[in-house]
Amino acid sequence: MKDLPVLETERLVLRPLREDDAVAMHHFFSDEDAMTWWSSGPHATLEETENYVRINAGDDNYLTWAITEDGGEALGWVVLIPRREGVAEIGYNLRRSHWRKGYAGEAVSRVIDYGFSEMGLRRITADTDPDNDGSNALLEKLGFRREGYLREEWETHLGVRDSIVWGLLKRDWEARHPLSP
Repeated sequence: MKDLPVLETERLVLRPLREDDAVAMHHFFSDEDAMTWWSSGPHATLEETENYVRINAGDDNYLTWAITEDGGEALGWVVLIPRREGVAEIGYNLRRSHWRKGYAGEAVSRVIDYGFSEMGLRRITADTDPDNDGSNALLEKLGFRREGYLREEWETHLGVRDSIVWGLLKRDWEARHPLSP
């Protein structure tokens, strides 16, 4: 099983996601507006969320940190998914009550630092729906570049959707941000 470190920021503690985080994460996954840009629609039952959290917490291919204020209740998560040597995809979610407070940027930035400085990544990717203004703005702010536009890429609860492919290179990150020790 994976052994993820606890990562800290000025306001947050990012700890490994646990299966018992499902109840807290259900706040996000059952929220219709928050789930708009996910491929699946909002979770109708806690059991759906429990299954999803179990995969992200237990699968060695998902390096998933719970976003917390103090190491306690999960407010969301940041996940790195290794794709090949030196490359990982990043994803994130955050409970609506904590939107527009800078938490997502703070948490994602810390995981990017970890990926480049501790995992030896050279590139981190992301993909978003073109209409997901919040996520697109966050990635731009963090220095990701739009690298592609994939038409009709995802079958989602909204129908077939396009996708923006984002990329961030270690050297570009280092030019903008000092790496964590």
